[in-house]
Amino acid sequence: MYAYTDLDLERRAPEGPKGSQLVSAAETRDSFARDRARVLHSAALRRLADKTQVVGPRDGDTPRTRLTHSLEVAQIARSLGAGLGLNPDLCDMAGLTHDIGHPPYGHNGEVALNELAASAGGFEGNAQTLRILTRLEPKVLVGGESFGLNLTRAALDAACKYPRTRLRDDASINRKYSAYDCDRHILEWLRQGHADERPPIEAQVMDTSDDIAYSVHDVEDGIVSGRITLRVLWDFVELAALADKGARAFGGTADELIDAADRLRALPAIAAAADFDHSLSSLVRLKQLTSELVGRYVGAVTAATRSFEGNSPEALRCEANPAGALGRQFGTLVIPPDAEAEVRLLKTVAVLYVMDMPTHLKRQDRQRDRIYRVHDYLTAGAPGSLDQMFRQWWVEASSECERSRVIIDQIASLTESRLEHVAKEAAKFMV
Repeated sequence: MYAYTDLDLERRAPEGPKGSQLVSAAETRDSFARDRARVLHSAALRRLADKTQVVGPRDGDTPRTRLTHSLEVAQIARSLGAGLGLNPDLCDMAGLTHDIGHPPYGHNGEVALNELAASAGGFEGNAQTLRILTRLEPKVLVGGESFGLNLTRAALDAACKYPRTRLRDDASINRKYSAYDCDRHILEWLRQGHADERPPIEAQVMDTSDDIAYSVHDVEDGIVSGRITLRVLWDFVELAALADKGARAFGGTADELIDAADRLRALPAIAAAADFDHSLSSLVRLKQLTSELVGRYVGAVTAATRSFEGNSPEALRCEANPAGALGRQFGTLVIPPDAEAEVRLLKTVAVLYVMDMPTHLKRQDRQRDRIYRVHDYLTAGAPGSLDQMFRQWWVEASSECERSRVIIDQIASLTESRLEHVAKEAAKFMV
């Protein structure tokens, strides 16, 4: 296992020993187990229970929410990381954090908030994650300054899958980024030790685990809800259209997705799940399919990464990594092309069959309208309209841009139920 250094384990704010102990005893957890526990116990993680994954958290009896999805990503990341000799708690924690910055209504909410935050530096869920972990989630306060959960450098690094700010040096804009420009100093702090712009291997594990969970578990949800049927893999006309859409949405080529469909059709578990009818036996077969597919992709990625010549101990060994182990800035996650294409096809099935529905598109319009209404209401009534914590930051802000960011932070923190309640209150006062 990679030997994490004092630099990796450093926190932005120093902390003393834990108080209020009944018995004096040495801390039995390592730094990354503590980091994972801090995320697991955070209010920001709990709020994901009322935030949309693909369908809304109140659609059906057992929908996947951002919270359940994050728990599944964390488990897959833990398994994949352990297979590669990485720290399991660090990979697990990265999985828990990967969507913690998502606002109400998921990616649709991101679109609305990015429009509203145009003059304040934009909105991006990944950048909001870093902001929550390092400022917004109340845990460590020093001299009036909030350090959020005060995670270790390696933990914050593992949570950043796009380790860059919104603005490039030439003033052009990155589409995906993990730090707002105003948080550049935090990104620079957590990236110490890196010689290039690649995310750490723990973040690579988190990102791939997200794709696996998204593609497999959301297909399961879609089948149970009746929105998806795997019979599409045998409908070659529909499959061709789906492959074209998937290539445009997620990259690659349509031919790669057609070939992926050929391989999936050959799996007995796929054929069994194509005849899903809500019976006990079909529910068991569907659960068997999700288990087999997760194992299929975790196993393929683990084997490919371990066999990659650039990940050999000889290739990685240096003064900072004498064992030549995979960890943080050392190593590259390798995803076999066949596995990647299958995941992209399943993601296409999971997303497009739901997202392209006319009723879903109309719902998204209503969701964005609520966010716009709440933004206008909070802006007009600030600081009194804000929650007390955000009210303090609004009063302390030194510019209109900073005040706008506080309002965006407040909206992004809301659950969907709370946002809808505030939107109803706003409708009474804003005519």
